[in-house]
Amino acid sequence: MKPAKPTGDTHIMASLRFREDMDAVRERLTTWWHGGDIGRPVMHVYAPREEPAEDIPAMPTPEGWLTDYSVSDFAYRVNLAERQCIHTHYLGEAVPYSSPDLGPNCLALYLGCRGVDQRETVWFEPCMERREDARFEYDRDNFYWDFTLRLAEEQLRVGRGKFMVQFPDLIEGLDALAAMRGSQELLMDLVEDPEWVHRCLRQITDRYFHYYDILYDRFRDEVGGSYFWIWAPGRLAKLQCDFSAMIAPDMFGEFMVPVLREMCERLSYSLYHWDGPGALAHLDHLLSIEPLDMIQWVPGAGVEPPDHPQWWPYYHRILDAGKKVFVHHCGSLESLHELRREFGQRLNRFLIIMNAPSRDEGLRYIEEAKG
Repeated sequence: MKPAKPTGDTHIMASLRFREDMDAVRERLTTWWHGGDIGRPVMHVYAPREEPAEDIPAMPTPEGWLTDYSVSDFAYRVNLAERQCIHTHYLGEAVPYSSPDLGPNCLALYLGCRGVDQRETVWFEPCMERREDARFEYDRDNFYWDFTLRLAEEQLRVGRGKFMVQFPDLIEGLDALAAMRGSQELLMDLVEDPEWVHRCLRQITDRYFHYYDILYDRFRDEVGGSYFWIWAPGRLAKLQCDFSAMIAPDMFGEFMVPVLREMCERLSYSLYHWDGPGALAHLDHLLSIEPLDMIQWVPGAGVEPPDHPQWWPYYHRILDAGKKVFVHHCGSLESLHELRREFGQRLNRFLIIMNAPSRDEGLRYIEEAKG
């Protein structure tokens, strides 16, 4: 059963050093998540500070450092977290945060994969050569899980009263299984042994929430709120299935939709990371998941950005289904005006991210978003 969405007073005067009006941000976002209108879309606007908010010296970059996901230097990761928010103004509903993230599929690391640092990312080595090798036990002593917990504790310590700690990018379902098994092997498994895949997905979902619950209990704020790309006043997660680009809608409906529906029911707030042209065919299935709250369209490289009119028909369909729309990049004030002209008052059900050259210009973007 889906956890109840909090309806009580969230005005608790819990400011953050890098977001002193955080209590007001919570109030606006609580209203918005619960279907209310804040007079404009939710806006995450980021602008550079002329001077850092705190003087925290940067450690020298470790030799051979390829990605800020790396587990090769714990002290450097802590230093990155301490410095992450000091150069930025957080405007609208933007929230300063850091994360003990180890790459885009942390659950697979906790369940047996090995991470290999790549330029700005991490490659996950499969750990399941044969189907009978499938194991999904919780291992408190797993290196990556231990690193996550230790780094999270340090981020909570150095960030107390300054910024929030975001969940690591756990990732679930077919994406987690593909990382553990290998994508080509999993494509064969879907045809040759679908029941094995269903059994694996069942166990992956259970393990996901084992890890999620431990992290939520550490990261939740004074009102039980949590953060992944947006603050919500309860149990929030980003869900996805990039593997869906390799399968037809009937397979997506059979294997992934039940996973997503259950996960949304076990969360208070949810957003889906809908990634790449190959995933477009699955929109009907996504819209059929009643407890899914919001969809973020990511067009991918080499195509028009998410604020482009090419994608507006999809946004209308998402809104018609009673869900919210997440536009993770709006490139200009004119583009924002075009979105307002197209969607009218329905634009107030959007989450829009913009980068501004200055704090004053960022405040102007927020004012211009009203309608």
